[in-house]
Amino acid sequence: MKLFDAHCHLQDPRIFHKAPQLIATTVNSGVLHFAVNGVSEEDWNLVKDMSERHPSVIPCFGVHPWFVQERTPNWFSTLKEFFETTPAAAVGEIGLDKGSKGREIDFMDQVGVFRQQLELAKELKRPASIHCVRAFGDLLEIMKSVGPFPDGVIIHSYLGSAEMVPELSKLGAYFSFSGFLMSMKAQKAKKMLKVVPSERILLETDAPDALPKAELNSLFLVDGDPSLPQELSAKEEHSPNVGSASDNQFHASKDSSTLPRETLNHPANIHNVLDYVASLLDMTKEELAELSYRNAIRLFSYEGSKILTEK
Repeated sequence: MKLFDAHCHLQDPRIFHKAPQLIATTVNSGVLHFAVNGVSEEDWNLVKDMSERHPSVIPCFGVHPWFVQERTPNWFSTLKEFFETTPAAAVGEIGLDKGSKGREIDFMDQVGVFRQQLELAKELKRPASIHCVRAFGDLLEIMKSVGPFPDGVIIHSYLGSAEMVPELSKLGAYFSFSGFLMSMKAQKAKKMLKVVPSERILLETDAPDALPKAELNSLFLVDGDPSLPQELSAKEEHSPNVGSASDNQFHASKDSSTLPRETLNHPANIHNVLDYVASLLDMTKEELAELSYRNAIRLFSYEGSKILTEK
């Protein structure tokens, strides 16, 4: 079974020093590619370096709406230089946010920065990974004015309505699902998933965020995560069903809701996302893995991409 993590942040300072170990464990579990998304000028070099060291990493560069205020006057020319020197790169993470954190950042600034990056993605013929929180009306309006997007855009960690899916699909959107989907009522999530065209479904982890809701004995935990209780953080690297019988009994009696909110998400937990989405779609894990992997390969097969090089 092959999987493709369509959106994560392995350059995040919380896990960057452990990235080689996390990548090795996750690749060993069947994940062949990771789309690693930069969020600001400060981390684009980290993403580029990681991509050069790890064949499995697809680099993505962008300014996330939370970091719009931190951009330098030359941010856009710097961004374009990164794409010129990194033909394997996609665009992301970009987007709009009217949530609690997004409300702290001027929305017109967010719109201007988002639109510039969306236009660049279209010009470069690369997919763009989009963050959208409580701004789907604005997103649709901007996508209609800039699009359509024959090379695709990814609405990452999609939690929007079922009604929005056809409109976004017509413009070229793919819909990527992470552990955050488990925060939505199952009936609402199922209704929304059922209207997503099968050729536009992707899976992601958003690691180190979006820890799935699951029993502890089915989760990978990040070695040395400072938020974990001592009996878990002391392990070299906790992975599902590893440890003594007493350890496993302890884990089976608990689920991730018992962990601190800041617990780090391991990218190998894409398997939990796969299980959950497959159950809502009434598909087998194998069917959904094959479908989502094929979709991601098609999306990331733009000119210069690592996927094409492998082929």
